[in-house]
Amino acid sequence: MRKTFVLDTNVILHEPRAALRFGDNDVVLPIYVVEELDQFKKDLSELGRNAREFSRLLDDLRAQGSIAKGVPLESGGTLRIAFIEAKRPRDSAFTARHQYDNMILTCALELKDRINGTGPVILVTKDANLRIRADALGLIAEDYDATRIEISELYPGHREITVTAEQFAIAGEGTLSFPELKLCANEYVMLRNEARAGQFVLARHDVETGRLRTLPKRREAIWGITPRNKEQSFALDLLLDDEVKLVTLVGKAGTGKTLLALAAALFKVTEEQAYQRVLVSRPIFPLGRDIGYLPGTVEEKLDPWMKPIYDNVELLLGLTQSDRKDGRSHDELIELGLIEIEPLTYIRGRSIPNQFIIVDEAQNLTPHEVKTILTRAGEGTKIVFTGDPYQIDNPYVDSANNGLVHIVHRFREQRIAGTVTLSKGERSQLAEMAANLL
Repeated sequence: MRKTFVLDTNVILHEPRAALRFGDNDVVLPIYVVEELDQFKKDLSELGRNAREFSRLLDDLRAQGSIAKGVPLESGGTLRIAFIEAKRPRDSAFTARHQYDNMILTCALELKDRINGTGPVILVTKDANLRIRADALGLIAEDYDATRIEISELYPGHREITVTAEQFAIAGEGTLSFPELKLCANEYVMLRNEARAGQFVLARHDVETGRLRTLPKRREAIWGITPRNKEQSFALDLLLDDEVKLVTLVGKAGTGKTLLALAAALFKVTEEQAYQRVLVSRPIFPLGRDIGYLPGTVEEKLDPWMKPIYDNVELLLGLTQSDRKDGRSHDELIELGLIEIEPLTYIRGRSIPNQFIIVDEAQNLTPHEVKTILTRAGEGTKIVFTGDPYQIDNPYVDSANNGLVHIVHRFREQRIAGTVTLSKGERSQLAEMAANLL
């Protein structure tokens, strides 16, 4: 049965090509959505870019036929613009506070009456309250998310396996494999010896050979940092492997994501000279909004946003209270050109070769914004995304559709990518207890 999907404005702002993703069904866009999008088109944020992209898409479709009657799409469906054709008694159920929402709801109700059972009319919106209101009025309402990955099902990047004493003995030879488990590229495994409690070895899956490679035992600290648990060992192994160009570190506050990434980056730049510099950034929410008209340089404007990065760098430098009184700080590395602070606002259009890029708080990015960042990577560049999907400030994404979990899901089978979920907090006993209890 052919379905009719009525799209809300926030669906287009979330993904400008969403109207093309409903197969051989009919997509209806209330004219009030177009009017609401017009308010965003001059905005310099990601929302403004999405509004402009959709306007161009709609104009191209308009050239192919009557958008009022319905333009055929390549998927076999149609797209058309609809109006409210008559005042309805149900208007009394609406308040004047939500003008555009009310008109979109009324338009969907009229379509439902006009179709009269020949096919379902479904309102698609990312607004939970609007879905509730639609359901109360007898409309089918659904969320839109082409990239939704439930956080409970997110690929963790590692697992634990109990092996026999014989298998454990040959694990170090790199010939052990578990084809029946269908391990992902660069997936980590803790092999436990069933014959001896407490005996284990850490290994990584080599997708080319299909075998497990045991992790080397590192005796020297990386910029003063040594892993405190198996997850940190996995993360450091990925961060120090130049063949892995994309690393995602997922975990709650205090698990060491940012500190490990910075330590590995500085080691690679200063000790091994594998990269020209470390480029660090965090989303200035929302991505794309100008950092304002406050006085000062870009670095001075970014200073409040980058405090967590600076704290970690100064910890790695081992600065004491007397050092800080003498004027020593993270600025030493910036002046030497070893670290560069870059606002994501201005990353579009750049090509960044041979650098170690760290994007902190990546859970506040949309999948499209993450794609924009990744496509900036030039030859020899490594990118690390860190974040906690449970701590999101961006109202346009949630724990299941943000850019961080999107990368983890899409790159899990790629040889040049790897991910680790860190669960054990190492910041302090108080921080770990707060993360677990609150």
